[in-house]
Amino acid sequence: MAKGFYVSKLVAFVGIFLAIAAVATIIALAVVYANEKSNNKAENGGTTLTTTTSTPTTTRTTATATSSEKPSTTTPASNEIWDRYRLPANLIPDHYDIDLRPVLKKNAQGLYVFHGESTAHFTCNIATQHVIIHSNKLNYTENPILKDEAGNTISANNYFLVEKTNYLVLPLNQQLEANKKYTLHTKFVGELADDLAGFYRSEYVEDGETKIIATTQMQAPDARKAFPCFDEPGLKATFSITLRHKPDYVALSNMNISSETTDNWMQEEWRVTKFETTPKMSTYLVAFIVSQFKSIGDDRVKIWGRKRAIEDYNQGEYALNVTRSILVFFEKYYGVSYPLPKSDQVAIPDFSAGAMENWGLITYRDTALLYDTKESSIGNKERVVTIIAHELAHMWFGNLVTIRWWNDLWLNEGFASYVEYLGADHAEPTWNIKDLTVLYDVHRVMAVDALTSSHPLTSKEEDVNTPAEISSLFDAITYSKGAAVIRMLSSFLTENIFVEGLQSYLQEFQYKNTVYTDLWWHLQRAVYRNNITLRYEIKDIMNRWVLQMGFPVVTIDTTRGLVEQQHFLLDPNATVTRPSEFDYLWIVPITYTTSSGALNNFWLHQPADIHEPFNLTGQGSNWLLANINVTGYYRVNYDDGNWDRLLEQLNKDVSAIPVINRAQIIDDAFNLARAEIINTTRALDTTTFLSKEVEYMPWQAALSSLSYHIQMFDRTEVYGPMKAYMKQQVTPLFEHFKRETKNWTEIPEPLTHQYSQINAVSMACAYGIQECRELATGLFNNWKRTGINGIHANLRSTIYCNAIAQGGEEEWNFAWEQYKSSSGTNVQEAEKLRVALSCSKEPWILNRLLEFSLDPTKIRRQDTVSTITNVASNVAGQSLAWDFVRANWPKLRLQFGDSSFSFGNLIIGTTRRFSTEFELHQLKQFKEDNKEVGFGTGARALDQAIERTETNVRWVNKNKPIIKEWYQAAVKP
Repeated sequence: MAKGFYVSKLVAFVGIFLAIAAVATIIALAVVYANEKSNNKAENGGTTLTTTTSTPTTTRTTATATSSEKPSTTTPASNEIWDRYRLPANLIPDHYDIDLRPVLKKNAQGLYVFHGESTAHFTCNIATQHVIIHSNKLNYTENPILKDEAGNTISANNYFLVEKTNYLVLPLNQQLEANKKYTLHTKFVGELADDLAGFYRSEYVEDGETKIIATTQMQAPDARKAFPCFDEPGLKATFSITLRHKPDYVALSNMNISSETTDNWMQEEWRVTKFETTPKMSTYLVAFIVSQFKSIGDDRVKIWGRKRAIEDYNQGEYALNVTRSILVFFEKYYGVSYPLPKSDQVAIPDFSAGAMENWGLITYRDTALLYDTKESSIGNKERVVTIIAHELAHMWFGNLVTIRWWNDLWLNEGFASYVEYLGADHAEPTWNIKDLTVLYDVHRVMAVDALTSSHPLTSKEEDVNTPAEISSLFDAITYSKGAAVIRMLSSFLTENIFVEGLQSYLQEFQYKNTVYTDLWWHLQRAVYRNNITLRYEIKDIMNRWVLQMGFPVVTIDTTRGLVEQQHFLLDPNATVTRPSEFDYLWIVPITYTTSSGALNNFWLHQPADIHEPFNLTGQGSNWLLANINVTGYYRVNYDDGNWDRLLEQLNKDVSAIPVINRAQIIDDAFNLARAEIINTTRALDTTTFLSKEVEYMPWQAALSSLSYHIQMFDRTEVYGPMKAYMKQQVTPLFEHFKRETKNWTEIPEPLTHQYSQINAVSMACAYGIQECRELATGLFNNWKRTGINGIHANLRSTIYCNAIAQGGEEEWNFAWEQYKSSSGTNVQEAEKLRVALSCSKEPWILNRLLEFSLDPTKIRRQDTVSTITNVASNVAGQSLAWDFVRANWPKLRLQFGDSSFSFGNLIIGTTRRFSTEFELHQLKQFKEDNKEVGFGTGARALDQAIERTETNVRWVNKNKPIIKEWYQAAVKP
């Protein structure tokens, strides 16, 4: 699955403007709703069953098609096998026959439902007298029928459902025999809710007509909402799927269509679409869609979406071209042909994450798949190609070979988050996109991993059980730290050795399940086969990076040649309570160079070591630079003399230091200062060379680092001199791109130059360059006056935001109307406008937007959380958004459900600026007040917010006078 918190470039660039009010980048977050409508009656008299019981021999109420009363509910005893979240090992699935009929009209009760029939074929592994299979919110209209392989019916002592663990349980009157095969046939009705999970519905308006589609999102534990199944990733099976739908709809699933016939139901003609049987796969990868979408492509690759997007605006062409290219690349990279006969990719109007890697039927948010050559920005284009690469990477790593349990989710998602850059680089070789992982993954996740409330990449299987626990793993640690450590591994092994081991791993475990140590072993074998001398075994190196949280700061003293490592924590006063068998020591692959030498490497294993080449005593102005191109997942600190020489070099000639390391120096310094390892003024000194810098990565690292200062001080007297300093530093960049683009009439060619141009305009407007503000309001007003949008797509986000911030109700209303009209034609344009709506300085307008965020007729449910956090990123909206979340928390919990990915994003986004004792008290009171309501997947994020706020309070109290004085002194007369 692509990052639910995926950093959309368009939102990131709007965020640069919002930096004046909040943060340098706003994370575009996916919104997952889990609608708690478990008690709705199904069509034709079926009831939703929530019966649980304490003993398998007690007589239970059985619901059938004629049931009129809801069965009684009792609390199961904790020692019963159906009260455990992991399935017992008795039954192993072999195959499923699934037949579903989604009804895309409301029934008499005002609900959308689907009718289903399923046969699960399984082998008894250990003799048992119970059939236990996952089922959630399915209404059984007939008694389930269990048969042996001879077709004989096996009688059951009734059946019941366990709501807590999502089980359908059949207590049997006889034992199932080991090594014998059985089938379980069920008929059921389920709700096609708009909760973005399981088998759900999505709506859109096209040509004035509301259209409804039925689609799926099974990851992680929601296949059980579509059909009864053994819903664990390690229990692979084959699937034969049939979809029944109206003739003017098209049906899609993981495989190609095998036959199409018709039947009559409710006096109407329906089409019956049968699909070929899938390879052996996990339930979370099953997918099916019934829609009126159109496609572009051929038999192997098709892009699907709304008719206007595909046929009228040709927004699927770019995705089609890069998909073909990336598929060919990955076939060579993995050394295994693409495992399926086709790859359908579908743009869904309402979708919880960025995308989902369903095998052969990948689903995306509209904004992550569709690209308009006239209206979309370069950031939109980059997002499309990287997310497609991420999902296609999963076709092998994740789908063909699958983790055994969710505790190793990082292996799936971290690996895909790493190789997405390789796939995108193949599709767009001139972009040099692989370098950007340092900004988007390494630096970003270090901010989270430096907290004591972080967590290791992997954990014990028994520590991850409930749907909420599973969903909470879909975080920055899993995706971005996973990518960072795999990139580090590939770097010190070399890419050739890494790929050789990876191919061996895939070939041995195809259609099977693994644990992360299986990959270590295959990589080690590749090392052996190539007679590579590696000082340590791969498992010994990598287990330290995946089994303990955090990362080290490596301190190099060039006066003594001394190198040390210690666990890096943003809060120097924090106490680490999570134990580590490695005592928070790592085996660190250090790369380094000096101003007079070549690239070298060195392994640091001990807390401290003497490495003679690090001793630069007597070498004059010679400097040392470590972690070249930031291939290692660690921060670097130096003695004062080496810091001075590095900064002198930067102010004299930036080209002597690689561009990635120029970004690294800034990011490391600011974080080292927050951790009180170096002085805050030292960190600020690393920004002085920016008046001579035009490259994107150093500037973006500075913006991200300075965003913390903005968050802490934009409501204080410090912000005045800070704003003056930033205006001074950005003016040369603004003038540079004004010349390069011939007064903003052209767009630079390289990807990062385009991003630098956007940064230049965003910051110039944000920090008060009047020419920029006049440019923004002039372009926006010209659009408003003529009805013709002449703003280049790259600059629209920042122009919209600035114009709305400087304007009033008239400008906001115009943008709102444009947002509504573009939602049906260009979703990426609509996204730019939606984010810009949060830039208003009028509290009443921001409050109106917050209220709109809970109305799905105005703001799509997938965008609820990011709309709230965007308002919170605006200094004028911070307290409004926080009050809104507190007031609506029970409602949000009810709508989102326990397994939503969104709660953590919501808490982090609305509390990021907290830096006073009063705000800390509010946060703790919020935790206390909502203990009964609960926090779902946001529990860890709430603890992180409290820890972060405590750190912020101490940091501000200590650094406020020093920082104010530095900014005042740095501003030239």
